[in-house]
Amino acid sequence: MLSDSSTGTLVQTPEARRRRFRGASWTRAWWPSVWPPALAFLVAVLAWQFLPGPMGLPVYILPTPTAIWATVVRHGPEFVSAIVLTSVTSFAGFAISAVLGVFGALVMAGWKPLERTLYPYAIILSTVPIISIAPLVVIWFGTGTLSILVITFIVGFFPIVANTLVGLQSASSTSVDLFRVYHASKLQMMLKLRFPTSLPFIMAALKVTATLAVIGTIVGEYVAGTGGGNGGLGYIVIVASNRLETAYVFAAAIAAALLGILFFALASLLSMRVLGSWHESAMKAEQ
Repeated sequence: MLSDSSTGTLVQTPEARRRRFRGASWTRAWWPSVWPPALAFLVAVLAWQFLPGPMGLPVYILPTPTAIWATVVRHGPEFVSAIVLTSVTSFAGFAISAVLGVFGALVMAGWKPLERTLYPYAIILSTVPIISIAPLVVIWFGTGTLSILVITFIVGFFPIVANTLVGLQSASSTSVDLFRVYHASKLQMMLKLRFPTSLPFIMAALKVTATLAVIGTIVGEYVAGTGGGNGGLGYIVIVASNRLETAYVFAAAIAAALLGILFFALASLLSMRVLGSWHESAMKAEQ
């Protein structure tokens, strides 16, 4: 803002007007895509709150949002502790699966006999339902956090390996031939061509695995969760359902869903940071 010396009034600079116009344009761009789901959410919550009573549904069948909130307040410290435990375990399993998954894919892509030997078994293991593997994990590693972490790792490891391998093999033949013309070593080709080419595939796998990590942790807590008030959200669901505390079950399920959304948002933010300056998918998302 500048001051007009003749009148003493404040005058907008061209840059300030451009910023104001960009802000207004951005608001007009996102508002049409936000208000329909927001309105649908509001209508659904109001219907959920006021329809169960006239329909004769008891609270242990379909608790209202206010009943769920009252349950959250009543179990406050225990509920927060469960959310923190599930969050930490999910993030730890996700991080370990991401690091080892990318590293394993790099090793297999660098040594074709190893890829041909192990990749089919990775695909087979990725198709096995985790709920059928979880009891074996508990038998091998015992109940508690370690088994939950292993289950979370298994859920995320194979999708990352598969996506990363596809990305490492997606480099164009023209680029590969160019590197060969300049006598690049296999390590140079891997680090400077194949790995950068695979980054969009890795970021896509991380976004998928971020939500799978929460699911794996909940499944692990179902099977191997610890008691004594130290369990995560999955353990709360088991205990609350056995006591017919349906409102508490709903609260744990909603918290798990929000946790999955948070993990996905963080993975998407990482993808934007890594790909935003050069990859078309991220650049379009920023516009």
